Amino acid sequence: MPKTLPDESGAAVQLDAPHPKLCADSETAELCLLLETIFERQGIDFRDYAHSSLKRRVLRRVVEEGAGSIAGLQRLALADPMRMERLVTGLTVHTTSMFRDPGFYLVLRDQVVSILRTYPFLRLWVAGCSTGEEVYSLAILLHEAGLYQRCRIYATDVNDAVLAKAKDGIFPLSVMQEYTRNYQKSGGQRDFTEYYTADSKFVVFRPFLRENVVFAAHNLAGDASFNEFHGIFCRNVMIYFNRRLQDRVHQLFHDSLVTFGYLGLGRSESVRFYPSECGYEAVSARERLYRKIK
Repeated sequence: MPKTLPDESGAAVQLDAPHPKLCADSETAELCLLLETIFERQGIDFRDYAHSSLKRRVLRRVVEEGAGSIAGLQRLALADPMRMERLVTGLTVHTTSMFRDPGFYLVLRDQVVSILRTYPFLRLWVAGCSTGEEVYSLAILLHEAGLYQRCRIYATDVNDAVLAKAKDGIFPLSVMQEYTRNYQKSGGQRDFTEYYTADSKFVVFRPFLRENVVFAAHNLAGDASFNEFHGIFCRNVMIYFNRRLQDRVHQLFHDSLVTFGYLGLGRSESVRFYPSECGYEAVSARERLYRKIK
């Protein structure tokens, strides 16, 4: 029977037989060397990402590139810029959707929007924005709250290729039913089709939803803060980091928020047990939405 290995969505990827079976120490050493090489050549730091998750994604690339081993994948990537680009893209996680976890957006509408209205201008940061679904979700929510025209949303990611997709605002038509359901459950106030145009395969979100968005590269593993924000949203990103990098990013976010600014995390993430925990109060512990109090 051919072996399989799960990808990030849980689907099985068949390994070509015979697949090289390296000892754990050798495999770990090859993975660490690959990550060092990516950092040196591309300036993208994956070294403090959780190795178990990275290894799954690297082994998937080994199979898809026909490299035979992690060391073989490194040799191919060094010799071919396109392979290196595919490798870097494959190491970043892009599992996202519009109005994901609708209850989170309900809390934003019901408990946060009224406070945000007290500011003359808003700066918001979507960190690890991937292909942009959460950016457009936030822009729509702010538009319906009458706040979009006096805000700037900074949408950042480590990967230039996914940033380009986010900026285009083009998504498969096949996901729109799911996104529409999420929008409705999140308290959406309009007909969702008002926000995009569609053909037989794709939808394009309307240009005004990008007018107040700045898309830019930013690496949470090494880059510093670049502004002071009234809200930071980094949902389902830090679960792929090791504890050292999680500590760093939590401190980065705390330092980047104005007092009484908001921090939104994913369902599997929390501020609990981190040094900055005492600096927050929970707006909704269930939805992982917090307010900085000191």
